[in-house]
Amino acid sequence: TKEIEFDAVADKGEVVEYAISEHVEYAGVHSGDATMVFPAQHIYYSTIRQIKNISHKIAKELNISGPFNIQFLAKNREVKVIECNLRASRSFPFVSKVLKRNFIDTATRIMLGAPYDKPDKREFDIDWIGVKASQFSFARLQNADPILGVDMSSTGEVGCLGDDFNEALLNAMIATGYHIPGKDKGILISSGDVKGKVTLLDSVRKFEQKGYTIYGTEGTAKFLNENGVKTTPVSWPDDDDQSKENVLKMIADHRLGLIINIPKNRTTRELTNGYHIRRAAIDHNIPLITNARLANAYINAICAMDLEKIQIKSWQEYE
Repeated sequence: TKEIEFDAVADKGEVVEYAISEHVEYAGVHSGDATMVFPAQHIYYSTIRQIKNISHKIAKELNISGPFNIQFLAKNREVKVIECNLRASRSFPFVSKVLKRNFIDTATRIMLGAPYDKPDKREFDIDWIGVKASQFSFARLQNADPILGVDMSSTGEVGCLGDDFNEALLNAMIATGYHIPGKDKGILISSGDVKGKVTLLDSVRKFEQKGYTIYGTEGTAKFLNENGVKTTPVSWPDDDDQSKENVLKMIADHRLGLIINIPKNRTTRELTNGYHIRRAAIDHNIPLITNARLANAYINAICAMDLEKIQIKSWQEYE
């Protein structure tokens, strides 16, 4: 299930300008914590048409004059409205910067009865991508568990541009503090349930083919090895198995360049071990991802684009 955002400005119930963006993470992560892509990249054309039609009907029914935001759930080709907020959303400045159309300026003029310029449809046809990534402060919050959910945890956001999705995502992740792992560092995968394991399989395979050393907790290592991805198993924090390296020691020795830990279930052992891995990653300043879809996108971007090929371009250069 995807979460999709519709940010718009209306005048007496008529939509003047709008932006449709999508969350990288599946629905269930607070929009303030989610990684957002604009223009939306992986939505059916029929879904976009439904979203536009529903949004126009809501604007007309409520006779909106000013800014508004609608959050949608989309699964296959079925669309449902989560909520409509008659206010500017946190993504308004982001989509305004990407589109180079100041939504708030238009909304303010409408509410004051002042003249405004209606955008030409060509202004919505852009050749670049924007990604908004969230900034967290878990390192400053002692013992906090860095898991994302329906409650907002982020303390800031970064919006970045790129010529394609991979470039924009890497720009945004680097800007929020992630550093691309070097080949001298291992990659730890703890991919949670079967769905998470399947989601990450192809991207982790690309990582291994690119020359990274893959480590995995017991179930993940077994799954990856069975599917042709060479993975070295490591022991859980509470495991005294001397035949395998202990994951906490590896983290303390800074031998890992990226940790992907997807929460699996609420059993005591899963909660305790998962928490210790996540917290150790934060305490040792090792990049941590706890969402399978974001991890998948991030790994694919790293494998598709060398760091030195990321362009350094000003906002004005995107035209």
